[in-house]
Amino acid sequence: MNKINSIHNKTSGILLVNYLCTLTKIMFRRVFIPSLFVFFILLSLKSIAQDVPQKREFRGVWVATVANIDWPSKPGLNSDIQKRELLRILDEHQRSGINAIMFQIRPTTDAFYAKSREPWSKWLTGTQGLAPSPFYDPLEFAIIEAHKRGMELHAWFNPYRAAFSLAEKEVHPQHITRQKPQWFFNYGGKKLFNPGLPEVRAYIVQVIMDVVRNYDIDGVHFDDYFYPYQENARPIPDTETYILYGRNYKNITDWRRSNVDTLIHALDDSIHAAKKYVKFGISPFGIWKNKSQDPEGSVTNGGSSYSELYADTRKWLQLGWIDYVNPQIYWPVQHRLAPFENLLEWWSNNAYGRHLYIGQAAYRAAENVQGFRNRSELPNQVRALRNNLRVQGSVFFSSKSLTNNLAGFQDSLRNDLYRYPALPPVMLWLDNIAPQSPLQLTAYLKSENTIQLNWNPPLMARDGETAYGYVVYRFKTNEEVNLNDASKILNISFDHTLTMYSDTTAKSGSYKYVVTAIDRLKNESMPSNFATSFIP
Repeated sequence: MNKINSIHNKTSGILLVNYLCTLTKIMFRRVFIPSLFVFFILLSLKSIAQDVPQKREFRGVWVATVANIDWPSKPGLNSDIQKRELLRILDEHQRSGINAIMFQIRPTTDAFYAKSREPWSKWLTGTQGLAPSPFYDPLEFAIIEAHKRGMELHAWFNPYRAAFSLAEKEVHPQHITRQKPQWFFNYGGKKLFNPGLPEVRAYIVQVIMDVVRNYDIDGVHFDDYFYPYQENARPIPDTETYILYGRNYKNITDWRRSNVDTLIHALDDSIHAAKKYVKFGISPFGIWKNKSQDPEGSVTNGGSSYSELYADTRKWLQLGWIDYVNPQIYWPVQHRLAPFENLLEWWSNNAYGRHLYIGQAAYRAAENVQGFRNRSELPNQVRALRNNLRVQGSVFFSSKSLTNNLAGFQDSLRNDLYRYPALPPVMLWLDNIAPQSPLQLTAYLKSENTIQLNWNPPLMARDGETAYGYVVYRFKTNEEVNLNDASKILNISFDHTLTMYSDTTAKSGSYKYVVTAIDRLKNESMPSNFATSFIP
């Protein structure tokens, strides 16, 4: 029992560090504690955290389907080839320590999933509206295979982009742009939903909720495309809609931001009402506002999501409308206009208790430009965000850039930064009740070099949940059991039915094992009983 209490105390210590950091930030921002005092508090807390191995970290990668950036390699492939390609991608990322896949399922108001009110994507089958052959559901397949590998799957939607081309012959007759042409405007050679129309917002919520209700996803994910990026200062053609619906707003820009706000707020309510464990996250352009535009902005000089895309991400964080923010900070350290270090600090100061995952530019790793000429740029960025206690991880764009090992970055993940597995960080505002411990763990020598573990599922926790999956740890008999040491994790499983594990990696010696249960949001139980075994 003393050992178990020791484990609990260490785990509680880490939670306390994170809580104190958040509290310190709030005090600094709202009560104006002198900055030097805050600096010394954070410095002492950081020294505590650095003594603890990295066990909780969001490690995501974007798998882009639009224009076949990452998958499938080209449209119209046989389904079996598509599946093999996707399995290779997932296997590669599993070996790299990735624990979350941001899977693009709706690139242009079309679908990479079967249970959809919109037509099949041309990027999948070569012709919009044509089902894969032999028939399968790519999203269902991706979810099952990601979960087998201990990875979350976040369904990545493009909410407003409807068509890359204005040519009707390229769009299926049942496509929404043909059925409801009054819902759209043309801009930059593309067809886009008009976010100012209430019926448009209602439709987009319905599309996304189809996926939330019908698929076992872990998250709903948006990237930076809201209102379109400006092209040659051309005005967005929504003045008539503003006249019709914007009479209560001082100007059209405030009205546009309110339209996006309304969609985000409605989705937050709808998603969590349907499934409380489904996370909702946004990946905005890396600059919210520049300090020259607003004293609350970042020390940068570039375009801003607030002014150009009408996406007030900071407001969504302040009001708790999103569970995580994933800003695309694709610039290097000491960049002339948008230094990585300035934006890292700004976003960490403005996450308001929600998770912050930094979007990193794996596609730029081998570029011959300032910053990225240093092939340690991306690894150093990972180290920098790990030194900030208010940052919980990274997401890399994109999959192919990682698997192609640009500038050896995939090697850095496998051999150093992501050498050991990690659990995603918990979201206590969605679920703060951990499962009960697994029961009756046993271990025995099954063969010359295999130790077999078996256990029973935990009892029901007070929220009515048992286990979503399990984490298996191995220690040498003379080692202290420290569940915060990620190097001791043998396996992370998202399968509650799998109550056994075969350890084939143990060398000669004596070992002790513990197993913990995790719930859907990766809250972790106290450990099971110890089980020991010996390999001669």
